[in-house]
Amino acid sequence: MKRHILAFAAVLCCVSVFARTKKAVYIIVDGVPADQIERLHTPAIFDIASRGAYGRAYTGGEIGAYSQTPTISAIGYTNLLTATWYNKHNVGGNDNLDPNYNYWTIFRIAKEQSRDVKTGLYSSWTDNRTVLIGEGKDETGNLKIDYVYDGYDHDKANFPDREKDLHVFDYDEQTSKDAAESIRKDAPDLSWVYLWYTDDAGHIDGNGKYFDEYVRKADAQVARVWDAVKYREANFDEDWMVVVTTDHGRGENGHGHGGQSERERTTWISTNVPVNSHFTDGTLAITDIAPSISRYLGFEIPRDILWEQDGMSFVGEADICDLKTVPYDDTVELKWRILDSTASVTVYAAATNDFRNGGRDEYIRLAGLPAGTSSYVVDLKDLPDSGFYKFVIASPGNHLNRWFRK
Repeated sequence: MKRHILAFAAVLCCVSVFARTKKAVYIIVDGVPADQIERLHTPAIFDIASRGAYGRAYTGGEIGAYSQTPTISAIGYTNLLTATWYNKHNVGGNDNLDPNYNYWTIFRIAKEQSRDVKTGLYSSWTDNRTVLIGEGKDETGNLKIDYVYDGYDHDKANFPDREKDLHVFDYDEQTSKDAAESIRKDAPDLSWVYLWYTDDAGHIDGNGKYFDEYVRKADAQVARVWDAVKYREANFDEDWMVVVTTDHGRGENGHGHGGQSERERTTWISTNVPVNSHFTDGTLAITDIAPSISRYLGFEIPRDILWEQDGMSFVGEADICDLKTVPYDDTVELKWRILDSTASVTVYAAATNDFRNGGRDEYIRLAGLPAGTSSYVVDLKDLPDSGFYKFVIASPGNHLNRWFRK
């Protein structure tokens, strides 16, 4: 028996020694609608997808409901960063930004882990770090990004204004080179690469050859990062998750965005890792990216933070999706779709929204339901009297949350 124990311990030791370190990088290519990226079939983005998956997703929250969210750039980045919509994160445009830092970004989650997680940011817009992530602010626990390459938008000496805003393309060129070099050398555990100019190209010329040209050039910038990732995987004991996405689509003529048209709301995700059934269930969203990266990297997320996330992971287990509320007199029927018919679920409710102000909401366990159940009727008279409720449906593989107002 002792020899067997020693042999088993030796096997575990070998597994530990030879386990490959997981790392992740996501890239936002600003303002490229799904139909355009699919028509161009850009080589790097679809080479990444050939190792994993490509799929259409959405941004903008739920049309006509409490989570409806403008399809604007900084809002889209924050949807991704926090896995929440505008009604929670409070970023409502590109100016006068006032994020609610109680909804943690994935960078805050990374830095709250018990282990040391190195982070990198390669961005042509400084506000991504200083405002949206909130580096160094008391409200974010004085969060610090380990490897930072940004500030080009303030460097007029090296990046003077050019016709058609091409100085912004110059930012992206430098950003992509910085990201590739730093990933090769520093290999942060979690990184964000932001490429800006495609959005400007759309605003300036709309649908057409010019916009297409700069989407192809952005793909070449993505290729730099992808090559660096492949270098790391070939030369180090590392497995990398790469996600390439966009923050919003565009209006019909390609010039504008911000509304709730189908083309403005339709985004896309390319990744090199295997995906679960949620990726193709028709509800894939920009808010699903942070939960997916968190799961891939093995991040532990406090329940209060986790249950505020509107997104769900497209890697690993996925049991349920698409939670809806159907009120009737003093009852609310909760309805969801089943992805794994073997998974049981538990229903919770809270009658406050103290979390948004830094407090805690007390959740009441309403029911444990057997596998295969796809609905539950809540009698509001059994809950504290309130005009507002939060519902959470939790399964082993994921959770869903939804607000309800009387």
